[in-house]
Amino acid sequence: MYSPISAFAMYKATMQSTPKRDKKKKKKVSLSPKHNMSPNVNENVMIKIAQKVKRKQKKLKEPKNIIKKKSNKKKKLKMNVKKNESLKHIAVTDEDDCEATESEEVPALIPAPPSNTDCNNITYENETCSHSSNGSFNFTPVITDSCEEGLKVFKWMIAPYNFNDFFKCIWEKKPLHIARNKPKYYSDIISTPVIDKMLRTENIQFTKNIDITSYVDGKRETHNPEGRAHPHLVWDFYLNGCSIRLLNPQTYISKLHFLNATLQEYFNSFVGANAYLTPPDSQGFAPHYDDIEAFILQAEGKKHWRIYKPREENEVLPRVSSKNFSEDEIGQPILEVTLHAGDMLYFPRGYIHQGVTIDGEHSLHVTISMYQKHSWADLFEKMVPAALQIAINENTEFRQGLPFDIYDNFGVVHSDVSTPRKVEIEEIIKNLFYKVKNHLPIDEAVDQMSKNYQHDALPPVLSDLEKACTVYGDTDVMIENGKVTNRVEISLDTRIRLLRKNIIRMVAEESIRLYYYAENSLEYHGNELTFLEIEEELAPAIETLITSYPEYVTVENLEAPNDTDKIQIADALWGRGLIMTEYPLETVFD
Repeated sequence: MYSPISAFAMYKATMQSTPKRDKKKKKKVSLSPKHNMSPNVNENVMIKIAQKVKRKQKKLKEPKNIIKKKSNKKKKLKMNVKKNESLKHIAVTDEDDCEATESEEVPALIPAPPSNTDCNNITYENETCSHSSNGSFNFTPVITDSCEEGLKVFKWMIAPYNFNDFFKCIWEKKPLHIARNKPKYYSDIISTPVIDKMLRTENIQFTKNIDITSYVDGKRETHNPEGRAHPHLVWDFYLNGCSIRLLNPQTYISKLHFLNATLQEYFNSFVGANAYLTPPDSQGFAPHYDDIEAFILQAEGKKHWRIYKPREENEVLPRVSSKNFSEDEIGQPILEVTLHAGDMLYFPRGYIHQGVTIDGEHSLHVTISMYQKHSWADLFEKMVPAALQIAINENTEFRQGLPFDIYDNFGVVHSDVSTPRKVEIEEIIKNLFYKVKNHLPIDEAVDQMSKNYQHDALPPVLSDLEKACTVYGDTDVMIENGKVTNRVEISLDTRIRLLRKNIIRMVAEESIRLYYYAENSLEYHGNELTFLEIEEELAPAIETLITSYPEYVTVENLEAPNDTDKIQIADALWGRGLIMTEYPLETVFD
């Protein structure tokens, strides 16, 4: 059985003193319009811990620009707590978990804790927050890398197949079927009762969130009415042989959001999901291929699949999805398999597929998708036009006029004719084109790809312990009589790190901008791309945070012109939920 782990465990921690900052600092950071901070978590115990740590610890000063790794030793802190109170592990383990083929175990998936969970009652493996009857308090935070956590979840998803072999032999090359005989393997992600609850409690709209489909006698149809998808209507379609497709289930099903948000950190690509519920002995979709890497996770029932190789070379790894094919257009399948609950099927983009329920059983599966518009071609589409523009600006040869006789040697009329003059002009064109490659703005093009990712990505899922160390904690609370309590402030001694490895991207455009996904909607492109705009002299401070991840660094060690600027940039990142501290900030009393 796998050891339960958290994909978003709390990170390594220690607390420094918090002197009052200069309130008259010069503003050098401008914000994009959106600023949405709504989570409200009770963190009183965590704040008391931080206060106790401050009183007990000696101040630790780091040399400038050096990030020191700290050990994960347990620190015993004395504080008054109830003797009978204890903290519980929140974890999901499955007795049917598959054994890994590697020395490192593949983790069981841990769902996000419910938003109303009191952080006094939560802990994770290697992230201990508990106390004993003698009043001592043990807090053992752990540094985790969100990219590594994404890989752990991916290993779980394809277990027991070796992930190195997968990327070497399978990824973008051919289908893979994993039969487990473990029907509960994916049951924690999605189920028919979860879908029913979603329809009853959420405003699920036909066409936007859900499709009603059928495929009968070679004809594919969509039967969406208008308005809200109430259970009575949806289940009536289902009982009449129609399939149900959920277009963005991660918006409403927290465990899918958790799964996808974890995976995206490893793949550096938007990870989406569709869910498909098919009644017995029916088919909802015609044969087709998609423009995504598809992982079919069978949650309930079974479905019979036929997979066909790409018909032509230009349909290998396509950049757009296909039309609906007829049976006589696709040939014979290269793989024909029945997925049972707990099984997985992967196929690359471009592989034609169709699935049908059999033997009087329904089917529920979720398709995890990634790598849409994430190819070399997409990078070159951004890079080559920019390189040409740079070459035009920097090389007069590109701005010289065309030869008078170019129309007499090229075009449809002259395409089959070869003359010495035509060869001469061709050499001029090829030489100019060769010079374009010397101006390829690779860094800038990659930044633009990552900027797109910041708009695509799902917002992160935070544990209650993480919230306690971020702006999402229970700080700066307005109470009765117009009073604000639990005021916190960042100081030069505060140690900080990015909340996730890929949560920001610094891009040089007309100004220096920090694009980020922390405030993204759970609906794809549900809001505008958000960013912070900073002055160039503050960019090295951001670079320090990016390159030091997953380690913490004191605010004092950020590379900025003066202490006021260091506090300012840290405050701006904190206010947008982009960084976390090692311990909850201590309450400041005016």
